[in-house]
Amino acid sequence: MSHLIVSHGADFFDQDRHPLAAVTGLAGYVTGTLPAADRAQLVHLLEHAADGQTIEPATAAVLADQLLRVSRHGFLPAKASATARALADAAARAATDGHAWTWTTTTETEIAA
Repeated sequence: MSHLIVSHGADFFDQDRHPLAAVTGLAGYVTGTLPAADRAQLVHLLEHAADGQTIEPATAAVLADQLLRVSRHGFLPAKASATARALADAAARAATDGHAWTWTTTTETEIAA
């Protein structure tokens, strides 16, 4: 199983780990939640999460707001909402710190090693 590791997370190492499928699956919810003019960048980011990303602080601030709005939408299942909220929190921390928000992927065997 592949995981997305994002910087500025809540664990001891300042990271969060999410199943890659849970992150890419958020793109459909974003499409159903945010206006078309606001969602293109976030949808692209989620759909291409496996490619790894480096997101500038100003962009992370915008994405944090969008992810928070998605996480609060009433039709989201609890796990999707929790994933969106955790990503929103990490993006907000990166923006507040003035650091790039980084996304990398790993497989379960790399985590165990």
